[in-house]
Amino acid sequence: MIKILITGGTGFLGINLAKKLKTKFKVVLGARNNKQNFYAKKITNCQIVPLDVSNINSVRDAINVVKPKIIIHAAATKFVDLSEKFPFECIDCNILGSSNIARVAIDKNVETVIGISTDKASPPIKNIYGLSKSIMEKTFIASSKNSKTNFLCVRYGNVAWSTGSVLPIWKEMFNKNKIIYTTGPYMRRFFFSVDEAVDLVIKSIKLRKKLRGKILSVEMKSARMIDILKRWISNFGGKYIITDKRHGDRLDEYLIGEDELKNSYLIKEKKKNYFVIDFSKISKKPIKKIISSSNSKKLSKSDIDKILSFGIK
Repeated sequence: MIKILITGGTGFLGINLAKKLKTKFKVVLGARNNKQNFYAKKITNCQIVPLDVSNINSVRDAINVVKPKIIIHAAATKFVDLSEKFPFECIDCNILGSSNIARVAIDKNVETVIGISTDKASPPIKNIYGLSKSIMEKTFIASSKNSKTNFLCVRYGNVAWSTGSVLPIWKEMFNKNKIIYTTGPYMRRFFFSVDEAVDLVIKSIKLRKKLRGKILSVEMKSARMIDILKRWISNFGGKYIITDKRHGDRLDEYLIGEDELKNSYLIKEKKKNYFVIDFSKISKKPIKKIISSSNSKKLSKSDIDKILSFGIK
């Protein structure tokens, strides 16, 4: 059975990946918080290993013990505002941590490393978090050229109800006094479920040889934050108050930026549109326009209600 090590394995995505992958793979979850490690082990019944990606000795120790064939690199500092305030934490985890994973994976002849990226890594980049993930993408892609280890990345937008994301923050506010504070009501964001996120990662595992040195994304629907707020209030009551915009936020997010179009192409499979970015060559059939939250398909009211119902029980 193929062994997979998931960095950031105690996070929302890591745990859900483990639950779905463990039927076909030997899954090991690695993270630096051992309290969360034991919690993740309890709910997934998967093996755990202490792993701080910012410490190369910790990375080496974990990979020596686990000896994975595939590493899913999900460990990251992912908060825009926190990364603007504490940039070194973001750099240590997202850039140094990714470099440590790449270096040790190459040294230990790990077959494949899959980096979990974000739409904020797509140009134009507006914040330190997005820049750090873009550097991770480029580090992994470049590493594929210089080693036997196969590196690739997956890129997508917001996973609904992931730890520290907007919906759980709104829920905490709402439970306190039925008031939700919003910093960007007219910002447009991509949303999809954790099951869809997991499916995209599984897709990348299946296609890992074809996707060597490439970035895989998928068509996503978007919505204005105010439209999600209005559905929340319609369904659950309360009200919202607009507050100051966070530093580093942008109006729209991009799955494929303008500078990436010439290197991109479309794959259609089972009524789904997948996007691939290959910076090593100019595409014969490039995507003709940017893929952003401004020109994407929009989440319907029922789509939004389904997303909200997942976390409001």
